[in-house]
Amino acid sequence: MADEDNQTWLLDAGDGVIQRKAVQGYSSLSPLERLIYCLWAADYGMRNAGDLATAVDLHPAFLSDGKSAAQELSLPRSAVAFSLPSEELEQRYFGLFDDVVNEIRSVQARPVRER
Repeated sequence: MADEDNQTWLLDAGDGVIQRKAVQGYSSLSPLERLIYCLWAADYGMRNAGDLATAVDLHPAFLSDGKSAAQELSLPRSAVAFSLPSEELEQRYFGLFDDVVNEIRSVQARPVRER
């Protein structure tokens, strides 16, 4: 899947999660929604500032929370990406982006009981 399609998907999915978070709070988010939010925060920082400092401002625990959510969902590529030190994730982010988004999107195809 093309990066542009994945960017659009992440913006749309992230917007939905942000709206739910604003109404119900972060603790109400499912593991999938938490992972989407963590990736959205990372993407926002990388595409707008070229680093993850903004992601830390948006969600200080985005790395550990992204890793935890990815592990709960059995998403190895996402877990590895969120396990990287922030400096390494910054360097590799755009090369990892499509694989991580495609892996996350695959969860939507799973029956609800498997999520």
